[in-house]
Amino acid sequence: MPFFRMTSFRQKALKLLYPLIMRLSKSSSRGKVLTNQQQVAGPVSFYQLDGQLNSGQHLPFRELQGKKVLLVNTASNCGYTNQYQELQQLAEQFKDELVVLGFPANDFAEQEKADDKAIAQFCQVNFGVSFPLMKKSVVVKQPDQHPVYQWLSDAARNGWNEQAPDWNFSKYLVGADGRLLHYFGPAVSPLSDTVTDSIKAAGK
Repeated sequence: MPFFRMTSFRQKALKLLYPLIMRLSKSSSRGKVLTNQQQVAGPVSFYQLDGQLNSGQHLPFRELQGKKVLLVNTASNCGYTNQYQELQQLAEQFKDELVVLGFPANDFAEQEKADDKAIAQFCQVNFGVSFPLMKKSVVVKQPDQHPVYQWLSDAARNGWNEQAPDWNFSKYLVGADGRLLHYFGPAVSPLSDTVTDSIKAAGK
């Protein structure tokens, strides 16, 4: 598989560099955390949205009602790619209350050139990913931005947040009642207290 051969050396290097990348970028804009302080519910319901899994299967978000959802734009050749492993651990830690949805995208420095099948194989082989991956899509603000990311980054739809992903592995936490609660930048680890405490608090 050329894709795996092409990325194997890069992945080893990125894995070694990951702690340094996280430490150096934490104090930058990539370490940003935004919170829905007023607990505002958006005029457009999260449960009106849907997506397509990388298998092609349709996923209506109304099927996620009662679960918290962490939505993450992902890429296979990014300094933050090791977060796939952390996201898998997070999904297992909160398996009864949280759904992690990965949205592969090639919006930043062409770090996701593979197709959906190769992405799924890469994630499973390298990081044991079993949480749902959506079809590769556009997450930044432009005409073909995925409707889910239109909702996540438009206050007129979600009620308060305008922050679109500023790099791969930006994270959005939606509560079990469908409200958008938090934005976590790429430099915020999925296993950090910031994220895990927010998930726990979202159930109160």
